[in-house]
Amino acid sequence: MKLPKNIALALILSSSAFAGDLRVGATPVPAAEILEFAKPILAKQGVNLIVQSFTDYVTPDISLNEGSSDANMYQHRPFLEKMNKDRGFSLVAIKSIYIVPLGFYSKKYKSISEIKNKSTIALPNDPTNYSRALILLHDNGVIKLKDPSNLDCTEFDIIENPKKLKFKQVEAAMLPKVLDGIDAAVINANYALQAGMSIKQAFFHENGKSVYTNVLASRTNNKNNPDIKKLSEVLTSKEVKDFILKKYKGEIIPVQ
Repeated sequence: MKLPKNIALALILSSSAFAGDLRVGATPVPAAEILEFAKPILAKQGVNLIVQSFTDYVTPDISLNEGSSDANMYQHRPFLEKMNKDRGFSLVAIKSIYIVPLGFYSKKYKSISEIKNKSTIALPNDPTNYSRALILLHDNGVIKLKDPSNLDCTEFDIIENPKKLKFKQVEAAMLPKVLDGIDAAVINANYALQAGMSIKQAFFHENGKSVYTNVLASRTNNKNNPDIKKLSEVLTSKEVKDFILKKYKGEIIPVQ
């Protein structure tokens, strides 16, 4: 039976309104919030964005690699490269979106000069952010590394530690929670924001020149997905950049 033209057209439009669901993994702040802002913009382009929220740094890549997610946005390039190397994943960065600066925080002291000898400093326990934290401490004169350009540096690469600081590795999401019971900590801004903290409270923090830009990522065999391309274009649009600047007031920095 041949359908009337107006009904046939309506069926075509309804079936193509959403070419398919685009499942994107993210940590709650800021990634999931940015994606939720982008959701209605993408809907106008026929993409039904489903934001999958994760609370750690490992599971989103596992989900992406297994195909439970089509893309994710929460990690910086060195972390992505490390996951590929360590776990045999074939994930690829599609586009740099924003920077989540690491900051050095303390509730026990009011300045870096007040921190006593042999104090304990908590650092993120995932390898790339652990090295990143050590580089931040080097850049601000707290310690001296043999080669601060080595993105895989460890405590064994510290050649000067004037205050004989002790370093304790803690899961990144837990760092704000342990801050009350420790001398100081290097904390990712996304987890600091979730805990109601501000980068302005940090003694020092990374700037916009950091190599640790957070990316939209996907699998190598899915990188040319047209819906992911649309998402990439929306996330780097002026509209989304303005949203990041307005909402996070410099706590999160959009890539220019």
